[in-house]
Amino acid sequence: MSRITILTDFGTADGYVAAMKGVIADIAPGAVIDDASHDIPPGDVEAAAFALSRYWRLYPAGTVHLVVVDPGVGSERRAIAARVDGRFFVAPDNGVLTRVLDEAAADRIVSIEDPAYTRGHISATFHGRDIFAPAAAHLARGTPLDALGPAVADPVRLPLPRPERTEGTIHAHVVAIDRFGNLITDVPGAWLSPGARVVIEGRDIGPLRRTYADVGPGQPLALVGSTGMLEISVRDGSAATMFDAARGTPVIIQEDVHARG
Repeated sequence: MSRITILTDFGTADGYVAAMKGVIADIAPGAVIDDASHDIPPGDVEAAAFALSRYWRLYPAGTVHLVVVDPGVGSERRAIAARVDGRFFVAPDNGVLTRVLDEAAADRIVSIEDPAYTRGHISATFHGRDIFAPAAAHLARGTPLDALGPAVADPVRLPLPRPERTEGTIHAHVVAIDRFGNLITDVPGAWLSPGARVVIEGRDIGPLRRTYADVGPGQPLALVGSTGMLEISVRDGSAATMFDAARGTPVIIQEDVHARG
C-alpha cells in the first residue's frame, strides 16, 4: 500500500491541508496519508528542512514525502520531485530538501511540468493543492518520476552553517529549537569526548550528561539527543528562554583531548 507524508506551515484551522488530502484521495484513493506536521512557522524553509530530516528515512522505501512550505509560491521557483534512497519527495525548489540531500545523494530530481500530473487550473497562491498534491498522488500510484518533467541538476541548497573543529575546540551553532526549548546543534555526538565541556552565551554548562535526570530541576545540561546531535537543555525548563538563544546562536565545545587519546 502506498504512503504519503505531508509537512506544511498551513496549520489546521483553514482547510488548506484538507484540500490537499482531497486531491490526493481523488487520484490515489488507496494511499495512506500521514500528517508529519502543519505547525512549521509560516515560510520557515530552514525549520521545515530540519523537521523533514528527522523522519524521512524512518519510512519504508516507496514512501512519498510531500513538503509544502513555500514563501515563493507563484514565482519562478521550480516545483520539483526527487527520488532519494528509495523514497520520493515532492516540494518547492527552495532549499527545503537541503538536509535530505546532505544525507544521501539523489538518484534523480525532476521539475514538475507535465500538466497531466497537476490540476487543470493552477492557482497562483495554492500550489500545494494544484501542483504538489497531485504530483505526490501520481507517484504514489506508480507513475514514473521521469514522467513528471525534465531532469534538474542544480536544486537549491540552503546556506547552512557548518561546525568547525580545531585542536581542542569545536565552534558550533544552534540549528533548531524544539517545542520544549531544547537547543539542537550541528555537532554530531560522535565528535565529542566524554569530558567535553559546552559553553553557550559565555556560560560553561559543564560536561556532557546522559539524561535530563542527571541534573536538578531548572539546571542546564548538554547531552546527545535523539537526533544523534549535541543538544543544550534545561531540566523541566527551556534552554531557549534561559539563554535567550535562537537559530544561529554560537556554541563552543572545549574537548577533553586526553579522553580522545
